[in-house]
Amino acid sequence: MFARLFLVFTSVSLLEIFVLVKVGSFLGAWPTVALVVVTALIGSALVRSQGVQLLQQLQQRIAQGEMPALQLVEGVMLLVTGVLLVTPGFVTDFCGLLLLQPTIRARLAKTVMANVKLKTDASMSGSYSQSQTGSFTGQNRDKNIIEGEFERKDDEK
Repeated sequence: MFARLFLVFTSVSLLEIFVLVKVGSFLGAWPTVALVVVTALIGSALVRSQGVQLLQQLQQRIAQGEMPALQLVEGVMLLVTGVLLVTPGFVTDFCGLLLLQPTIRARLAKTVMANVKLKTDASMSGSYSQSQTGSFTGQNRDKNIIEGEFERKDDEK
């Protein structure tokens, strides 16, 4: 895992340097630096506005009682987009601008959600759940545990 991350970060850095040198030799040093700064400023403003929109969608989902999983994944992707746009370089800016497109980000988020497997707590030993009738069941029963059922009754005075 470490070797893969090292390879990715090194490759991206070398590619960024190569592209910056090529653009700098074509435009000049100061216009290249100005272009990198302008893309970072514009990108961060766009990420902020889309982040506010995404936060509103998240709040609407929660108000409707739905799980906002897609919005949470898109929020993480917007965070990554902000990092890519603020990082100096044209390759990361291009990748960040691609992720800034809502349709591309939504497709990628759906793909990520389809490929991620979540672990549940049901496989843990000693976990207990309560059924609708109020009875408790457990996977790892101890000798000191007494099973039973209960029923709630309001105290009438």
